[in-house]
Amino acid sequence: MRYILTFLLFFSSLYSQTIKDISNVIGIRDNQLIGYGLIVGLAGTGDKSKFTMQSLQNLLRNSYIKIPAGSINSKNIAAVMVTADLPAFSRQGDKIKVKVSTIGDAKSIDNGELLITQLKGVDGNVYALAQGTVNATENNKTTGFIYDGATVENEIEFDLQAEKSIQLSLYKSSATNADLIERKINQKFGQNLATAIDTRTIDVVRPSNIPVVRFIATIQNIELDSSFKKKLIIDVNKESIITGGDVVIDPVTIARDSFTIRINKSKLDDTEWDDLRKNPGMNIGDDVKIADKATININNAMINTKSDPTISDLVRSMKVMKVPMNEIIDTLKMLKEMGAIDVDIELRG
Repeated sequence: MRYILTFLLFFSSLYSQTIKDISNVIGIRDNQLIGYGLIVGLAGTGDKSKFTMQSLQNLLRNSYIKIPAGSINSKNIAAVMVTADLPAFSRQGDKIKVKVSTIGDAKSIDNGELLITQLKGVDGNVYALAQGTVNATENNKTTGFIYDGATVENEIEFDLQAEKSIQLSLYKSSATNADLIERKINQKFGQNLATAIDTRTIDVVRPSNIPVVRFIATIQNIELDSSFKKKLIIDVNKESIITGGDVVIDPVTIARDSFTIRINKSKLDDTEWDDLRKNPGMNIGDDVKIADKATININNAMINTKSDPTISDLVRSMKVMKVPMNEIIDTLKMLKEMGAIDVDIELRG
């Protein structure tokens, strides 16, 4: 099946990058968790590794069922490593996503049931418990995810309210950017609160009359020069795409085997806008239909973007039509190469 994605792009305003787009607050970060578990209920696609059978034997022993490991002959189980990111300030009872990967010779873990698994931090403490049905990735059946698959059991202590100052760490070392951020923060508050310690770290003293959360929010939303390039981070393993700010896509056409992307530019006068509001499905030519401002047409399905089409609109639309992550990544690279997006792309994974 061949899909057609059509975008209508209107004259865009310049977006200024903010401090949040190029830095993070030291101490406020995710923490990695890991655990070893068993998946059961596989329809003959599991593994017969010795450590898998031993793990099952130990599990049964904990349930007061004694059985020799040699008597276990099943390919309906699989040994897996379970990983997750524990977000900053996670609280007991919060749900987090987990990633499950086989370590034996299992062929598929799709729709298997992960038995309760302890997820530990690098300090050896248990911070979450994972369990649930695995959804394998389309291109690799030995790796999958459980959305909201783990429950936070223990919290990482961090008293943000007690902090008298915060430290910003630039994603990329730059004396120019560090100096600019120092000056912008001091101008914003009208006093010398910020000091660039080095080309990557800026220390900012918090005024006693400003709550720390409001203080951080104010700093992160300070606009920098519009000449800064926005950043597009693609994490292949997590299947996530992160952009700094709203990255608008310029007019371009990309034709691929399974779909075609068309981004057009148009300008409507007041009368046309009035007609459009009265007839949101009106056709303005070239097979482009709009509803309110800008619309993404995916195989006759309309998605109203409400503003200039951006990378986030494109990615969301492609996920709706279940385009594989590798094709989404290739498309974004093409847009970058063709000059349709002014952004730095960083691949992780």
